[in-house]
Amino acid sequence: MKQYQMFIDGEFVSKLSGKMISVINPATEEVISEVPAGTVEDVGDAVAAAEKAQRSWAKMPAIERAGYLHKIADGLRENVDNLARTIAEEQGKVIQLARVEVNFSADYMDYMAEFARRYEGEIIQSDRPNENIFLYKMPIGVVAGILPWNFPFFLIARKMAPALVTGNTIVIKPSSETPNNAFEFAKIVEKALLPKGVFNLVSGSGGVVGEALASHPKVGLVSLTGSVEGGIKVMRAAANNVTKVSLELGGKAPAIVMADADLDLAAKAIRDSRVINTGQVCNCAERVYVHESVAERFIEKVTREMQNTKYGNPLTESDLDMGPLVSKQQLDNVDAAVKQAIKDGARLILGGKLSERPKGYFYEPTVLTNCNHDTDIMRNEIFGPVLPITTFKDLDEAIEMANDCEFGLTSSIYTQNIDVAMRASNEIKFGETYINRENFEAMQGFHAGWRKSGIGGADGKHGLEEYLQTHVVYLQYNQQAK
Repeated sequence: MKQYQMFIDGEFVSKLSGKMISVINPATEEVISEVPAGTVEDVGDAVAAAEKAQRSWAKMPAIERAGYLHKIADGLRENVDNLARTIAEEQGKVIQLARVEVNFSADYMDYMAEFARRYEGEIIQSDRPNENIFLYKMPIGVVAGILPWNFPFFLIARKMAPALVTGNTIVIKPSSETPNNAFEFAKIVEKALLPKGVFNLVSGSGGVVGEALASHPKVGLVSLTGSVEGGIKVMRAAANNVTKVSLELGGKAPAIVMADADLDLAAKAIRDSRVINTGQVCNCAERVYVHESVAERFIEKVTREMQNTKYGNPLTESDLDMGPLVSKQQLDNVDAAVKQAIKDGARLILGGKLSERPKGYFYEPTVLTNCNHDTDIMRNEIFGPVLPITTFKDLDEAIEMANDCEFGLTSSIYTQNIDVAMRASNEIKFGETYINRENFEAMQGFHAGWRKSGIGGADGKHGLEEYLQTHVVYLQYNQQAK
């Protein structure tokens, strides 16, 4: 069984308290590793190392900082097989998706590194003669990155790359469910000879390590991807120091299927968006609104797609569409949500129960119809391979129900009418809308939610701006000087 050490100030270090956290393979329920249960003191050491390193890191030309990101990206590509297996083993992600996650992370590092010569300040016109106004874009300082368990590896890159290229240093806290991949990432960072203290890794619980990072007076930005409850806790902890927060939280993405939609495309794309990572993705389709005139045909097609979904142990079975849920708690949550939906009047078409496999946190692909828009299954995040469906009469009703939600991350609509597509683009109140395709964002876009789905965002030039602050300089000069 593997045992890992935290990575602080350029070195793998032993745990102060000696307490460890067991990591479980969700497909077999076996303990596969132990990682340190970090303390407040460990967080203090990591932040101190990051603060010390940031002074010289920020003075380094951005293009030189970018060079380290390229080296790390190369290291990720050289270790795809090991990294993908590590992710699959601890998170339950199918191997092909784990490989995509690693390669996408490498591409993301390279993409953000290319901003080294592209992010800019401004020269602003002055109202006074003989004065120039310069607006500089400056690093914030020490950044804390608090990671989720569903795409644990990519989220390291998503937080680290823009932070580092803009002159910040970072302390990463991985999820206790899926920390192993972060330690493997740290090994690649060490080989890339990144200056000590620029990247630090402290494992442990959110209540201890996450709280200590979010409340630390030397942390200038806390970037969290996680639950609404986790985001609220981070905001509260950050409030005493008025620390900036960037939060990507939950989602309840509506998918609208119009009467003129290509139903085969819609059924496949919605199914793909529902079962990717076993439905444990904040931007995947969480609820479906289908026009009543095509509901019967669509339900038949999407049920067939869900029924053909193949699931199993990613490390021992091939050609899988999904693996297990990440934990027993997640399995119980999904099962409870389905049972409550049936009590609330939903009709079970497919699945609706735990897998009969003797081991592992597997849940059968599930389709529910006749779901009342006002019930929990249509309003609260499921985070599992469960597809609730209801019908609508016209576009006004569909948009109204889609927007009637606490969340506002992603959405989708299926139609062949450009007028409908454009109206939906203007009236659906979500950070992202996908038209006639599955829900999966691009690194050059901007992944940001409305309402309880978060504050700030990630990716593209706007995501890079999250890691910068402004410094305006007013320069008055004497025009007569020689």
